Amino acid sequence: MIDPHDFRITAGSMFKLADHPTQLVKTFTKDDLKDSVKQDAKQIGKLQDKLYAENNRSLLLIFQAMDAAGKDSCIARVLGDVNPQGCRVTSFKAPTTDELAHDFLWRHAKATPSTGMFGVHNRSHYEEVLVVKVHPEYLVGQHLPGITSGNDPGKDFWEARYASIRNFEEHLSRQGTTIMKFYLHMGREAQKERFLERIEDPEKNWKFSMGDVKERGHWDEYMAAYEAAICATSASHAPWYIVPADDQWETRAIICRAVREQLEAMDPQIPTMSDKAAAELPEVAKALNAE
Repeated sequence: MIDPHDFRITAGSMFKLADHPTQLVKTFTKDDLKDSVKQDAKQIGKLQDKLYAENNRSLLLIFQAMDAAGKDSCIARVLGDVNPQGCRVTSFKAPTTDELAHDFLWRHAKATPSTGMFGVHNRSHYEEVLVVKVHPEYLVGQHLPGITSGNDPGKDFWEARYASIRNFEEHLSRQGTTIMKFYLHMGREAQKERFLERIEDPEKNWKFSMGDVKERGHWDEYMAAYEAAICATSASHAPWYIVPADDQWETRAIICRAVREQLEAMDPQIPTMSDKAAAELPEVAKALNAE
């Protein structure tokens, strides 16, 4: 029903965010989308069990988006049938004092998945070339050589950060971590509607933040930062998926299908016993039955 490759970016040299819609051109019924998510999430759960048993590779899912794009609910749907023992979700907030005393990749490296595991990063190291690029004054607190004010440090600084990210992701890939990066591409009008819903529905008031509305005022700067980051860091071993996010069920269906297909391509295998161990099983079973 949906081909994830339509949204996959592996070479960002010609990438333009404006070329990518915030909703699917072809429309599907909500029931069809829900059924697709249900079936794919079930298969993801089965494949994750095999990945956990195989225990020599891992999968890292990175979610980036503007506020109210639906990251949390999407993650919940994708992982709905995953065994919690085989998955770790990390939501990155503003860095702590200890984290600021280290390089910008330190806390993200600590959260990468171990073998056999799913790792999910709700926001990620990309915040360092997104929100920090929109607000370069945050760099002052990072104790960086030569950074003493909130003035934008310039193109060379950001290019160096993109290079660090590329090297980091290439290293993870060499160590057996498959990386999938999802940008939930929501339009400005859709964000406005979701903010209003959070204000008007008492049960959703807790989701509303005045800070989110303040950041909305930097919309164009964020779009430019996302475009630059995706251009600089798309690769075959660490692709970006530009996922329409005006309709949350469309988003969930696309990402569930992408993750399912990636796991199917990885084809994790449950380990088999040695011939010697297998030959001993009948005797073990006999002894247990004799108890």
